[in-house]
Amino acid sequence: MASVSRSRTERLVNLVICLLATRRYLTAAQIAATVPGYEHDPEDVREHDAFQRKFERDKAELRALGVPLETGTASIFDSEPGYRIAARDYALPAIMLEPDEAAAVGVAARLWRHAGLAAAATSGLNKLRAGGVEVDPHATLGIEPVIAVDPAFEPLTAAARARCEVIFSYRVPDDDKPTVRHLQPWGVVCWRGKWYVVGHDTDREAPRCFRLSRIVGSVKTQGQPDAFEPPENLDLIGYVGRNAGPVARPNTARVLVKPGRAAGVRRFAQPVQSTTDGDVLELRYAEPDSFAAWLVGYGADVTVLGPDEVRKAVVARLEDIACVPFSSTAYELEPA
Repeated sequence: MASVSRSRTERLVNLVICLLATRRYLTAAQIAATVPGYEHDPEDVREHDAFQRKFERDKAELRALGVPLETGTASIFDSEPGYRIAARDYALPAIMLEPDEAAAVGVAARLWRHAGLAAAATSGLNKLRAGGVEVDPHATLGIEPVIAVDPAFEPLTAAARARCEVIFSYRVPDDDKPTVRHLQPWGVVCWRGKWYVVGHDTDREAPRCFRLSRIVGSVKTQGQPDAFEPPENLDLIGYVGRNAGPVARPNTARVLVKPGRAAGVRRFAQPVQSTTDGDVLELRYAEPDSFAAWLVGYGADVTVLGPDEVRKAVVARLEDIACVPFSSTAYELEPA
């Protein structure tokens, strides 16, 4: 759904949650009254026609994505067909993931639950219950915030969805005194392990990106929703990558890499020497802990020769993984 707008994507997600949560067929009118994004006056012919066109497009989109959307009636007395998604047809078969794949999926799922969709999903289910529709009690399990991110994350993502201007204090590394910034936020993205908000800086009349960890105090909204329109074909990650500045890597480490192995390490390294045990390479790094975490992912193909701070960081990470002590003077990286 790369070409689908943010508002439509959220509406489709809410529609899927709504139709999964009910055991009976829901009519278009019930869906319009339940799912955020379909609000309209059914007595207004133009609004109702617009809703029907939107709903038809969304149904076609779900079916194109492989969602098993069923059409039927709850009883012979129903004159209008309804819709639902059978959980048994929608559920995925058992999927076997490697440890690193499972970890990545877990992080993404926890962030998804934290990033604002939980409230919309719960709101839709509550509306169903209030309307007398039977709801699967297990549908809401896990839809709740479970991780912590920068305090500015939630207000900025909410402001980006509402297209509402924000004001916050921001501190740059070269200046201890924070400055007040006014921003029309387009979106929040993660780049190289850091969260950034991208938008239009109204003070400088130009696009800007800000690292969330440098925001001081609370983020406040000002003005009305729908106050601006983000640019079309916006590439938030690309903008941050071009404008956030290079990561400083002032330190150098030496590693021994087995012959023909660890291509990812070799890509960023400077060859130093070839030996019978492998190739000695030099790598630049910013700080030892994250650097060690990256190296451990290559398992026994990589051994750190120095400096000592990187060796200790690798040993500490291996001990966390294995829950057993490792030698700090001689070790070989075991598969993580």
